[in-house]
Amino acid sequence: MFHYFYSMEAKQFYNTNLSTLLQQQKVLLHRKNRYGILRLGCMLATASALYFLWAYNIYAAVGLAVIFIIIFIQLIYKDVANRAAIIHLQHVIVINENELQALNGLYQQFTDGAGYEPQAHFYASDMDLFGSNSLYQFVNRTTSALGGQLLASWLLQPAPAPIILQRQLAIQELATKVKDMQHLQAIGAQTNIQADTLHTLLNWLEQPSIFIQKQALHWLRWVLPVIIITITLLYGFNVVSEGIWYLFLLIFLVIGFVINKMAAPMHNTLSAMVTQLSILGQSIAIIEAQSFTSPLLHLLQQNIKQHPQAASAKIIQLKKILDRLDMRYNIVLAIPLNIFLMWTLQQILHLETWKKQQRTHVQSWFDTLAAFEVLNSFATMHFNNPTFCFPTLKEQHFFIAATALGHPLIPAHTRVSNTLSIQSMGQVMLITGSNMAGKSTYLRSIGVNVILAMAGAPVCATAFALSPIQLISSMRVADNLAESTSTFYAELKKLKIVIQQINDGQPVLILLDEILRGTNSLDRHTGTEALIKQLIKKNAIAILATHDVTLAELVTLYPHSIVNYHFDAQTNGEELYFDYKLKDGVCTNINASLLMKKIGLEID
Repeated sequence: MFHYFYSMEAKQFYNTNLSTLLQQQKVLLHRKNRYGILRLGCMLATASALYFLWAYNIYAAVGLAVIFIIIFIQLIYKDVANRAAIIHLQHVIVINENELQALNGLYQQFTDGAGYEPQAHFYASDMDLFGSNSLYQFVNRTTSALGGQLLASWLLQPAPAPIILQRQLAIQELATKVKDMQHLQAIGAQTNIQADTLHTLLNWLEQPSIFIQKQALHWLRWVLPVIIITITLLYGFNVVSEGIWYLFLLIFLVIGFVINKMAAPMHNTLSAMVTQLSILGQSIAIIEAQSFTSPLLHLLQQNIKQHPQAASAKIIQLKKILDRLDMRYNIVLAIPLNIFLMWTLQQILHLETWKKQQRTHVQSWFDTLAAFEVLNSFATMHFNNPTFCFPTLKEQHFFIAATALGHPLIPAHTRVSNTLSIQSMGQVMLITGSNMAGKSTYLRSIGVNVILAMAGAPVCATAFALSPIQLISSMRVADNLAESTSTFYAELKKLKIVIQQINDGQPVLILLDEILRGTNSLDRHTGTEALIKQLIKKNAIAILATHDVTLAELVTLYPHSIVNYHFDAQTNGEELYFDYKLKDGVCTNINASLLMKKIGLEID
């Protein structure tokens, strides 16, 4: 485990970092203005040297002009680098501003992952996994499409215990590298790397190489430039006639045109991703530069630090090849380059050589970046919430226990925490309670924290231990007009999944909130009672919230399998007060009548 001391609270860290970044931004903006003035000065100096010295000393005039032009070009390079630094710094500033908003309970600035919600899932809809004010939005700090998809998959599918432990160590280590990870996030924020980029690259890698397989092209790439340059020199020394030179130029122009046409489909496919390749290369370079000790981070880093050349250098090499190939779009440069140097042929052969060498590595580069983005998302959550704990995994089945368990999306100053303890199979927690007293929130607190635990993330509790488990819930069921499905039938379909899992003996934790609401009270009671008995018979583990207090009487039949808890409300005249605390026993204080009176219903 990594043990480290937070030198300052997250809020203080972000404020201090933001102040430093704003100062750096002022320096860069001042430098930008200075470069503009210096470039103007170089242009004026060049013009002055040529104007005032030309008549007196042409060599001095040209010499000074060349010096000022060289200085001007250097200033352009420095200005371009400075502008890039300004853009990057602005993204880092936004990241810190966003985190300060997050500490105040505002997460709308982060992508909510609504597009990742499956139509049917064990718990995604019940636990508000995706969409506005969702767990995904609370956690998400990914910038690439693949990172966003991977985060969704980690939340949707529990990981095996060894993977969970590896992720926990990785998250704790990344939480000590907040500034480095902010730079990684800022690079990705400049241009989001889309999944289509990887798909395009993989499709290209799978296609046969057209040029590199033709051995004749390997020597023609050198022989043809030698021939045309030689003919040109001979023409310059009047050894060959002008007609012969023009004939060769025409022939080589046709050869260049044919090669250019053959290369067009490949180039057009790849050229659209140059910017994203640059972002990928810069992102991978950040990861390569780190020093990691946790096994998972070290393994991920080794995937991209393959000798003799690291992944970032290979990606930059590909980008440079595509940049050089882009010259075929410039007719002024393309014609002479292709006539005298077979420029397009040279770059295509470089491109296919790169393809042959890196064919097996590309997928791992994108996967590694996605994994770092997801781990960084959880590390940011850990840094922002240092009181959250990392769960302890139990080998025995079944065990779950928590102290000060709360819902992570509820702000700490209003969050009410509770305990949880189920330490054997065949246990049913039956929770009765008043309307709005906290039953559903308690179930979601359990569910969300189990999801986080099974993803390898910290959880909203001071202590949390559990057996690796698959969560299943039935809490929020809606009708489907397109499928002509009523609410009651939709709930039956979900309960069927629950029954199938327990009949198959799967290790599942079942969360049920006021089931069978779509039918009459008698059938609801009968069905719920039958389900509870079947859960106990199949040695399942479930937590069930209900308004039906008569179900609590089942404890007399199953004293070792059912434990009654409740949430209640306190009244003061016509006012209700909730403490949202889980209590032992059955609820005896039902508040529905009082609430109905408050809206104007005349109840005796």
